[in-house]
Amino acid sequence: MSKIFVRERRRVEPGLQKPRFRVVAVSGVEVKFRANHVRRAELDAIAEAVGAEIVVLPDAGDGSGEGLGNGAGCA
Repeated sequence: MSKIFVRERRRVEPGLQKPRFRVVAVSGVEVKFRANHVRRAELDAIAEAVGAEIVVLPDAGDGSGEGLGNGAGCA
């Protein structure tokens, strides 16, 4: 089965009218995302159309990841 892996954005507060999810990876189906951030309803519609499952990745939320922070070193 195809899967779309997403995580919740870190800088979006509840009640704001901004997309909450970022697509991290796609497995088993060829889908190209043009938007950096998407809403849950959009994810659900895309997943249903391509027959994929949405997997929400856990977030440590404590800054313990190995990310570079502030986009440093990103291409």
